[in-house]
Amino acid sequence: MTISRLSILRIGDQLCRIAARMIGLFVPLLFATSVFSSDVDVFVVDRDGQRVADVAVYAVKLDGQMDLPAPTKNAVMDQIDRQFVPHLLVVQTGTPVEFPNSDTVAHHVYSFSHPNKFVLPMYKGEQHAPVTFDHSGVVSLGCNIHDHMLGYILVVDSAAFTKTDENGHASLSLEVPEEYVINIWSPRIRDRDEFLSKALVTLDKPTSEVIFSLAKKLTPPHRGHSDRMSWSDY
Repeated sequence: MTISRLSILRIGDQLCRIAARMIGLFVPLLFATSVFSSDVDVFVVDRDGQRVADVAVYAVKLDGQMDLPAPTKNAVMDQIDRQFVPHLLVVQTGTPVEFPNSDTVAHHVYSFSHPNKFVLPMYKGEQHAPVTFDHSGVVSLGCNIHDHMLGYILVVDSAAFTKTDENGHASLSLEVPEEYVINIWSPRIRDRDEFLSKALVTLDKPTSEVIFSLAKKLTPPHRGHSDRMSWSDY
């Protein structure tokens, strides 16, 4: 049997169409398996069911092996109206933190939190270089001149971190399909550490929800100019 040139061209054209359809089906599957994103909604409520704002929320892998990107910008802990602003700052390990003094008076910032302790002698404006925190943990801040000043920096081994908003809600975006531990922290929380972490499996889950219900009464919010709530109360 003799196959004409026209028949060969038609068969080739059909094969090209089939191949194109196969590629069209394969490429989205390839993209779906190579790009992952899971949004985790976290809610923090106190023992009375009221949602708690300004709580640090961060995720770490269950095996503890986090591939942290290099920090791309500095964080800022300012001083305004004789208070640290924000009261709680969350940063990734290795992030330089700037301590500008935007106040009308001089401040002498320090921390005795080992191994992240540091001292910035009395100054106004932006006279000191940023402080880089290379170790995870809580850094408690004070001022050697104004004893009522109190602030916190939470240094975390994670690139997925944020704080709860006024509705006690925070959202994390996890881009690697692994098992994670979701952690929360606030100087106001009195619950034991084991109640401030929850395991989360993100495989095949584009969205998840985690709720932290606190059992113990919260410490009252720190009052920047009040003698009632000072270092001794924390």
